[in-house]
Amino acid sequence: MLTYIQAYYQLVKQLQPLYDAGEAAAIAHMYLEFITGLGKMDRLDKKDTPFTKRQQDLFDNRSKDLLKGKPIQYVTGNAWFMGREFLVNENVLIPRPETEELVQWVIDQFPIPNSNIQPQVPSPKFRILDIGSGSGCISISLLRLLNSSIVTCIDISHDALDTLRTNIQWVLTEEEKKKCADNIRLLELDFLDEAVRDKELGRYDIIVSNPPYIPYKEKSKLHDNVTRYEPTIALFVPDNDPLVFYREIAAFGKGHLRKEGQIFCELDAAHAEACKQLFEASGYTNVELKKDMHGNWRMLRCNIANHETGL
Repeated sequence: MLTYIQAYYQLVKQLQPLYDAGEAAAIAHMYLEFITGLGKMDRLDKKDTPFTKRQQDLFDNRSKDLLKGKPIQYVTGNAWFMGREFLVNENVLIPRPETEELVQWVIDQFPIPNSNIQPQVPSPKFRILDIGSGSGCISISLLRLLNSSIVTCIDISHDALDTLRTNIQWVLTEEEKKKCADNIRLLELDFLDEAVRDKELGRYDIIVSNPPYIPYKEKSKLHDNVTRYEPTIALFVPDNDPLVFYREIAAFGKGHLRKEGQIFCELDAAHAEACKQLFEASGYTNVELKKDMHGNWRMLRCNIANHETGL
């Protein structure tokens, strides 16, 4: 049986043809934590501990997928987001740190009163729409962090919604399920179908989306583990209309954003300024771009003149 340290160095060496040294090391640590249940420092303290037979079998079997380039999150079946573990598979995008920043931006703009300091102030009940919900990392995080909110999740993929439904049960604590699990609605819906969306969807305080935004012509620039394994429908848009989802979100928001409501979107940095101009031309005000942790313009928020919205 391999020891923890032997397994680590073996895996790093095997991964380096696919990834740079730093990423190979990070993947190896994630994989060994999955195998052993121990974090990096705990494994270092027990570096000469041999695998059990079950651990060795798991290491051997699952590492075959890793060495084919399958993302670690799909191999282990989980990814961390906003401090919680989400189940993921090839029907949904892998949650990313940049999207955590988008969720935090929403929370910062819609703070919940501290019940310990302001016990007499009731928590506001925000109505939230998550367009292209995927695993539910955005919608479930907002559901639990913005207390008493009512969240509608829409996705064109039936399989993605099945994953989201599972994550509601997996991610939320029992107390959170009692408090808010009934406040989330899932709809299989093509957001680009205007007639259907206007029939099925209401008015919202928060409209949030990480929509498809990568033109097909840029597919060759992406890492192979993205293009081979992550769902194409959640990634790509036509080359001749890269802003299609933002244009439809802007059009939808004019009739479905409640007074004082806001839209939040994740963006392709290459089209950030064009998205900003699109929302401004559509009548939105306070259109703001925000950089992510890497210094790229990756987020947008805005609202609209109150006379153009509903109640």
